[in-house]
Amino acid sequence: MKKKYKITLLLLAVFFLVVLSFLTGCLVGFGTSGSGQNLDLDLINQAWKYIKEYYVDTAKIDSVAQSQGAIRGMVNSLEDPYSAYLDPDTYKLFESNLAGDFEGIGATVNVNEDNLPVIVAPLDNSPAANAGLKTGDIILAIDGENTTGMSLTEAVLKIRGTAGTTVTLTVLHEGEPAAVDISIVRGVINVASVEWEMKNDIAYIKILEFGEDTNEELNKVLEAIDMTTTKGIMLDLRSNPGGLVPTVVDVASHFIDNGVVITMVDNKGNRTSNSVNPNGVFTDLPMVVLVDQYSASGSEVLSGALQDYHRATIAGVTTFGKGSYNTNIPLQDGSDIYLTIGRWETPNGNLIEGKGIEPDYILTQTGDDQIQWAIDFLHENTE
Repeated sequence: MKKKYKITLLLLAVFFLVVLSFLTGCLVGFGTSGSGQNLDLDLINQAWKYIKEYYVDTAKIDSVAQSQGAIRGMVNSLEDPYSAYLDPDTYKLFESNLAGDFEGIGATVNVNEDNLPVIVAPLDNSPAANAGLKTGDIILAIDGENTTGMSLTEAVLKIRGTAGTTVTLTVLHEGEPAAVDISIVRGVINVASVEWEMKNDIAYIKILEFGEDTNEELNKVLEAIDMTTTKGIMLDLRSNPGGLVPTVVDVASHFIDNGVVITMVDNKGNRTSNSVNPNGVFTDLPMVVLVDQYSASGSEVLSGALQDYHRATIAGVTTFGKGSYNTNIPLQDGSDIYLTIGRWETPNGNLIEGKGIEPDYILTQTGDDQIQWAIDFLHENTE
């Protein structure tokens, strides 16, 4: 069985980046551990037997629903916002294609310290942005259903839907005393992963996520840049929620010529390292990487590698700290457990779960002022 690792936040654009796979090797066997930690199946069977034999309304006894409820309860007991049980229909939605056009509202989402879903950033000109969703909005309910105790994956799947249909989010805007209902008509959204422009002699490159086409898009950008006249590169990873491990490694390989980019460690201590994969254009131009509190997972992998190899100056604020990775474990009825199965390390062996990447320079500036800071820094620190 192939391992599909994910270390991302979620994109409500129409797909969610939590499905972006970190394809690295094969799954180890999933079995029981020591006898003292085995699930008490006798207890579960006993409960099922009594319900089936004695419950007053036999028409309500649904073995499929009860089995799914039991599994959902086991996953929920982990109290991990990144793990979830997906019933067969939900899993089909979860496994939607990652390329091309998608349907949804167009926003990235994370969880806050209370494990409630929060809007990271609406995509420009998306249904979410046009309806008034803002960065920092806490989602308290989805179509009237309270999000307390809801996993991030479940929340995203409830918000996703067919273009032309409506979803109503109850949100608390940052700094506001009362929640408001925002109705959003879902749309078809094309997710572009790389944007760029020349700012005089500085190449400004923004990577929104690490999808299937991101590395190819980036390579075309690097081909278009005149490396003889360009003084430096500004890589903007602010609000980037992550993506595919191979893509992150390939992107890093345009700037790092040798070494490990990421090491993943499972609960048994098994270590899987992913090293530089030379491809396309390589450049050693001076770099500044902009990050913020919403830079997570794959963007933290890239920032951490560039920082550890002293290849780039990291500037902004401490990143989110999503230092875990997940995999899908399909079950025999077509459902699935989306489970956190390990932590990842930067090349220097740093675990960033709950801590994030500490920038080389903490910036008090915001928005475009951070971009200007990076331009000035590159000019002052290059010949």
